[in-house]
Amino acid sequence: MPQQQQKETQQNIRVVSGIRPTGDLHLGNYFGAIQNFLYLQEKHTCFFFIADWHALTTHPRPAELGYATQRTLQLYLACGLDPQKATIYIQSHVPEIAELYLYLNMIAYLGELERCPTFKEKVRLQPDNVNAGLLTYPVLMAADILIHRAQYVPVGKDQLPHLELARDYARRFNHLYETDLFPEPQPYTFQGEPIKVPGLDGSPKMSKTGSSEKGVIFLTDPPEVIRQKVKRAVTDSGPQYPGQPMSEPVQNLFTLLELVSSPETVNYFREQYQSCKIRYAELKHQLAEDIIRLLTPIQERLKELEANPKQLQAIAYEGATRARTSARETLQRVREAIQIGLKGETPPPVPEPLTL
Repeated sequence: MPQQQQKETQQNIRVVSGIRPTGDLHLGNYFGAIQNFLYLQEKHTCFFFIADWHALTTHPRPAELGYATQRTLQLYLACGLDPQKATIYIQSHVPEIAELYLYLNMIAYLGELERCPTFKEKVRLQPDNVNAGLLTYPVLMAADILIHRAQYVPVGKDQLPHLELARDYARRFNHLYETDLFPEPQPYTFQGEPIKVPGLDGSPKMSKTGSSEKGVIFLTDPPEVIRQKVKRAVTDSGPQYPGQPMSEPVQNLFTLLELVSSPETVNYFREQYQSCKIRYAELKHQLAEDIIRLLTPIQERLKELEANPKQLQAIAYEGATRARTSARETLQRVREAIQIGLKGETPPPVPEPLTL
């Protein structure tokens, strides 16, 4: 295939992904999701959103949700997501998603939703708040994906059951209404193993729910906070003989080092460990300074965005407009397939997108 034609084919591939606004993003979000977004926006037609409706299942305080939504959008942009290359929007600014969510709920079945592993886990973690939104979370996720007729979705292993349901709903809708409207979305496979960023507290995954806040490096942490967190990172008493396998907490530090430091730095500390000369204080100092070096340009760009709220409003407005154009086209075809409303009627005009 000629190079230009191959490039056009790549650009025609639609990709959708989003992050729930639950506070400041951290290194786990950056290496696990944002870096993938940066790669994808250069190759495909991408829709990246902030999933504020999904966040409502845990009943966040309104002020906290509003702050987290705005902050996530700011951090998307500060990390390098480009509104000229990808459609970046807030989920609730695209009400067509909610309408498609309603239609998909009509073909979703109670049993399959109750069997979803993430629903079972949420029931275990929050037994006093088992709301309908938790149960139908995969249906809303399917609506997020299918509203743009996406072919690929970059997801972690814990979200694969949700994506499988999205494929089921695409097939079910197409069969029931005798259409080929929805492609069956597939997980986007990157080269190599998915990146899992460990916590500084010894936990295998850096997460606000999976590890304590002391084990999480937020993208907004100032240098002194980063130094203190890394300084307190869990280690052990050091290797007792050459070639001794690393304990999990120490391996976690080396995993972080591989993400933020040069190969030469990583090799130096590996050699120090293998020869029983490792000084964890030196390792932690280097790790902290390399994290600070990585985050400094992101934090500088964040300050610029904080100082220019009108620019953020304009980006949110443009993203919502583009997302709604795509969503409205899909929804019109959905309505025609179901034969909702009057045959041949002209849909009402699109209202103005909401603001932050």
